[in-house]
Amino acid sequence: MATHHPRVWFITGCSSGFGRAYAEAIIAAGDRLVATARKSATLDDLVARAPDRVLAASLDVTNEAQIAAAVQQALERFGRIDILVNNAGYGLTGAIEEVSSEEWQRLFAVNVFGLAAMTRAVLPHMRAQRSGHIFNISSIAGVSGSAGLGAYSASKFAVEGMSEALAKEVAPLGIHVTIVEPGGFRTEWAGGSMQQATQLIDAYAQSSGRLRQIWSRFNGRQAGDPARAASVLLKVANSAQPPLHLVLGSDAFGGVEDSLQRRQYDLQAWQEDSLSTDFRA
Repeated sequence: MATHHPRVWFITGCSSGFGRAYAEAIIAAGDRLVATARKSATLDDLVARAPDRVLAASLDVTNEAQIAAAVQQALERFGRIDILVNNAGYGLTGAIEEVSSEEWQRLFAVNVFGLAAMTRAVLPHMRAQRSGHIFNISSIAGVSGSAGLGAYSASKFAVEGMSEALAKEVAPLGIHVTIVEPGGFRTEWAGGSMQQATQLIDAYAQSSGRLRQIWSRFNGRQAGDPARAASVLLKVANSAQPPLHLVLGSDAFGGVEDSLQRRQYDLQAWQEDSLSTDFRA
């Protein structure tokens, strides 16, 4: 993607965490930014840093009318959208049995359906430009499932599959897709933004219950620095050949390696049986 003119970034979920870090890095880099959050007033300080280059818009990604309005505001102000960062989302802890149908639906409404709706709203403009880059924020939980994170992992596995398909669909149109897979970073994801299943079942105290206890001690001590992650995101956006998968954090890197090794072991250990299921020649 050309870098000789200020690009226009559109980021969801900029009030805190990764979204805030990305927004600050983009402003510092001199690009233009459409920063969105459910309450646009939380973004006033970002606008104040560069009023001529930053537009703040109210956006709940579960509301398609708000998505359309925010995209229209971006186009009226800047004339184009070069990079979309689908960052809005939240975490949910609980064993599979503990998470209610309503909790599953709310989680997917934001993490999956909202991301898909946001992408659909921006793609027509990127197609017309014959250029663009979409960053979909996944997680190490979208690569490897953990006890107590089943619902959240399911939502991020969905993002991974959707993004891989999308990348193949839009590559001939000059549009890139990158799936971002962070590990533990010092954001509010494991703190104020984390939700817990309403129902708690004693039988899961040593699995999902233990995970909740670990995180309560772990929050604020994660190894990952959001500002450093934002720098890598900018580097990828400047790359002529950006990666489809971008792992962020030493813990995520190790987790992905472990997941790949386990899959390779199963693949090789059961190769004969896997291949035996074809019709005989």
